[in-house]
Amino acid sequence: MSDKYPRPTFSHPVEEAFAKILDYYGIAWEYEPRSFPLEWDTDHNVTEAFTPDFYLPEQNLYLELTTLRPKLATFKNRRLRRMNELYPEINVKLFKRREIHKLMVKFGLEQEAEQTQGTAAQPGY
Repeated sequence: MSDKYPRPTFSHPVEEAFAKILDYYGIAWEYEPRSFPLEWDTDHNVTEAFTPDFYLPEQNLYLELTTLRPKLATFKNRRLRRMNELYPEINVKLFKRREIHKLMVKFGLEQEAEQTQGTAAQPGY
């Protein structure tokens, strides 16, 4: 992300902390730049889509972060499998909550890492 663009409004604090790590290492990124249709109704209207959290243009890689507990991540895993079926040429890497937590602790973001644990990490809490 360049300084000439305004900082996006992130859906979760973990996404903002992850963006800080990318910025620190000078990795170009875009936040939620594209949605991929996954399901359509009989009139060809999109009924389900997947929007990865980040796109790294220099790596041609989409990143999805999840802070959901493993039992609750089934829905997200299903969407990623569907994404791979429909768009095999698109590279998507899923960072699960344990991986995100370790990464943030490694980079001195302990406070942000706490937001990946417990009910505070779950949407709707």
